[in-house]
Amino acid sequence: MKDVPSHVQRLCDEFSVRIVHKHRYPGPGETRAIATIDRIWRRFGEDHIRLVFTTLVETANNKILLDEVGLWMASDMVRKCQPIIEDRAGEWLDLWDEIPAGDLQFVAQELRGHVSQRAALGGMIYERIYRRFGPFADQLDLFDDLRRK
Repeated sequence: MKDVPSHVQRLCDEFSVRIVHKHRYPGPGETRAIATIDRIWRRFGEDHIRLVFTTLVETANNKILLDEVGLWMASDMVRKCQPIIEDRAGEWLDLWDEIPAGDLQFVAQELRGHVSQRAALGGMIYERIYRRFGPFADQLDLFDDLRRK
């Protein structure tokens, strides 16, 4: 692909993310969101975008689209949850292994035109993060199907 900044290409290569043409719908492990990756990199730095990629690409259950919505949402969560990541990185990644992020992204797409998809997806994901790491994470709720493993 031409017009891909070298730092974006290196990052995608490192994480085995294939860059596809902007007119093609990306599949799992593919992206066409070159400008989004570059913007996040420039705004928050290389370490931040690497953590975003680690969170999305290197966890087992994530079939989330590596598109503008998915990448910015993950960037939002990484920024919001930095203390959790610093103290409990393994648990952070374990949680992302369990979150059905791709399914939630599909649900968020239904809100297109009514609600920001980035915000809707972020809210759904954050609700699960809060359940795992929030102040009531150690309290069992027998009626809550999201706590079942």
